[in-house]
Amino acid sequence: MPILCRRNHINDELFVLDKVKKFSITTKCDCGNQDLNEFFHKDAVHYKEDLLAETYALYLKSKGARSLGPLAFVALANDTIKLSKSLKRKLISHKKRYIEEYPAVKIARLGVHKESQRNGLGTHLINLLKALFTTDNRTGCRFLTIDAYNRKEVLRFYKKNEFDFLHDEDKEEPTRIMFYDLKRFSLTT
Repeated sequence: MPILCRRNHINDELFVLDKVKKFSITTKCDCGNQDLNEFFHKDAVHYKEDLLAETYALYLKSKGARSLGPLAFVALANDTIKLSKSLKRKLISHKKRYIEEYPAVKIARLGVHKESQRNGLGTHLINLLKALFTTDNRTGCRFLTIDAYNRKEVLRFYKKNEFDFLHDEDKEEPTRIMFYDLKRFSLTT
């Protein structure tokens, strides 16, 4: 079955990703990370109210699975990135190199319930996001971005999912800016 994308909803053979409407469901998820839990439990609703981010929940698609609750959450926000001259030459066709900043969607937070971690669910969620923003692109979005926690296992996860560092200036910071060029994504991969 192909991936089906509708506004604020995407599903494939196994999972459904839906926009969170009732934030009481976010309190049931434990990502095993205090910062992520605090964001989804307390802050996500305020980000929505202030029009800063939208939160989505990932569910198993099987019958009755919604009653088990979401397996993961992701909060998305608008973003832009400024590319270095060398990245611009590499990624952007000549006629569009004059643009200073390029449109992106920021993965503001991504958390997988700790009981569902390390089984490919995070990668699957990233691929669903890639499909969402390359299928009937709503406004023009060239990149996915993330301020990834500067920890080996987190950076390794995003590198495995083909994200690159935007620059090396943040090597010693608590988070590293990473990006994924959506032109690289194909639904056949």
